[in-house]
Amino acid sequence: MTQAPKQIINRKAKFEYHFIQGYDAGIMLQGTEVKSLRLGEANLNDAYCMFINDELFIKSLYIAEYDKGNINNHETRRDRKLLLRKSELRKIQKKSQEKGYTIIPYRIFFSERGLVKVEIQLVQGKKAYDKRHSIKEKDVRRELDRINKFS
Repeated sequence: MTQAPKQIINRKAKFEYHFIQGYDAGIMLQGTEVKSLRLGEANLNDAYCMFINDELFIKSLYIAEYDKGNINNHETRRDRKLLLRKSELRKIQKKSQEKGYTIIPYRIFFSERGLVKVEIQLVQGKKAYDKRHSIKEKDVRRELDRINKFS
């Protein structure tokens, strides 16, 4: 019996950043990492993306050790290479060098072919007043839903 593939989402990202553009990237993983991801044992909260020698790497992504693994188990927070086309890499690198832009992993999911993909987003950090505005919009939306539910 196989489990349904899970997706791991960085829920804080929408609150912290304005999303500019998104890309789906492949990721180079070891076997035990894939097994841990299938169980949904990963955390994107502290993860970020960085260019090293014109290649994009994801840093500080936590993937829990596989319980049934042996001595060949993976490191939990190692750097992992992201796989994109060269044209996309150049475009992302040029944009990320502009002031205020950064690249974060937003979601890890399994494609239809069963491959692990990472949705990365080119983002711009929100200011404090933008965050307050987001909270206010969320509260108004929740109140309207509550009113509509009881009427």
